Amino acid sequence: MFGPDNVRKRWRPDEITVTKPDVTKRAIGAAAIGNVTEWYDFGVYGYLAVVIEGIFLPKDSGPIGHVIVAGLFAVAFLVRPLGGMFFGPLADRIGRNKVLAMTMIMMAAGTFLIGVIPDYATIGLWAPFLLLACRLLQGFSTGGEYSNAMTFIAEYAPDRRRGFLGSLLEVGTFTGYVLGALVATIMQAVSTTGFLKTWGWRIPFFVALPLGFVGVYLRTKLADTPAYKEMEKLSEQEESSNRTKGEFKKIFALWPNLLACCGLVLAWNVTNYMLTSFIPLYFPMVQDIQGSGGVSELTSQILQILVMAVCLGLIPVIGKVSDRVGRKAVVRAGSISLIVLSFPSLMLIRGHSDIIVFLGLLIMGLSLICFSATMPSTLPSLFPTMVRAGALAIAFNISISLFGGTTSVVMTSLISATGFLMWPAIYLVAAGIIGLVAIHFVEESNGRPLWGSTPSAASEEEAEDLAEELNQETEAT
Repeated sequence: MFGPDNVRKRWRPDEITVTKPDVTKRAIGAAAIGNVTEWYDFGVYGYLAVVIEGIFLPKDSGPIGHVIVAGLFAVAFLVRPLGGMFFGPLADRIGRNKVLAMTMIMMAAGTFLIGVIPDYATIGLWAPFLLLACRLLQGFSTGGEYSNAMTFIAEYAPDRRRGFLGSLLEVGTFTGYVLGALVATIMQAVSTTGFLKTWGWRIPFFVALPLGFVGVYLRTKLADTPAYKEMEKLSEQEESSNRTKGEFKKIFALWPNLLACCGLVLAWNVTNYMLTSFIPLYFPMVQDIQGSGGVSELTSQILQILVMAVCLGLIPVIGKVSDRVGRKAVVRAGSISLIVLSFPSLMLIRGHSDIIVFLGLLIMGLSLICFSATMPSTLPSLFPTMVRAGALAIAFNISISLFGGTTSVVMTSLISATGFLMWPAIYLVAAGIIGLVAIHFVEESNGRPLWGSTPSAASEEEAEDLAEELNQETEAT
């Protein structure tokens, strides 16, 4: 069920889709800017979590305050499947770039509005409820943003460079997170306590609006993907209502692919959110429960920014490696790393030295980027063009909602209830096992056309080489 062998035929060079490199670069830039905005918000929210707790909740809320703030982070993920079920099939009907423009506007608006909410002292319980509303808006829009951006880049990228070009989407992710973390950290460092609690904390959220305008501008300047336009020509005679009516049935008929996608997304995003959203909350717990170890809030922020910067530089390198050795080898390496190194990594993070803590964070980060660099090219290959955006949005967002986005609140609750600091390692090992099982059942997609699409090349010369290579492969079977 993991896709028909759609390359087992003879191809002529003029049948190969050729997308010029400059067009591909603009497409990747337009898709990645949404990730910058999305993860800018996560970086800001994560790094200002303690401040936000004091702004939107009553004073002396105690341990329950930590859980509520983590829950407000997680709640955005609970509506992501709804966003995925709405925006994913919509992108299969009206086009990838139109939906990406919609979600970009909604994401930027949700982040900006958080910055204008009055605090608890001013409006009481309305403050956390309005914050909840903004988080729900962000979650709904994100349900159609990231999976559609993956589809957009995968359908633009030439077959031989899909791993590298897809990894650039995650460069946007890490850039956004580092940018958000830097802005939040600098704001906390230069602001007085009074200014930070009145207007200082709001400024990082205001930055999302201009980022959103840039993203919308870039996306509206691009035509839709070659794969989508080709599919549109083939189905233009079919009534839109009939296509819509049968799409969910076609999607859920691909249940083995959906399960494999969910497993890979789980392994990827449990690791992702463990590092980016939970670890900032983990250090105070280490100090409270362990009585020593851990690092200060400012030091932890700086160390995480350094780790994310290192990962940012390595992601395209690993993406390029996956174009040579295959996606499965890299994903297996990441899964095995989680299984073998999660306990040592967490023990280092609980250490007393800044360097030791940095090494622990770096191990976790290096495990993460084995997934980050390969998933944008691996996951879209699991589904055919006619339902790719919808199927990927549904599987991706269900998995991330149940397991990824809830990582912080689950870990916070477990550690608060038991006082056991090694729960994150157990969680990561389980994620690694699931990732290893999921990738075992997935066909290697490196260098092969997307399901339901013609082969893709970056030039006429490459198209000739690709046609010859695929024909030789056909003759050998």
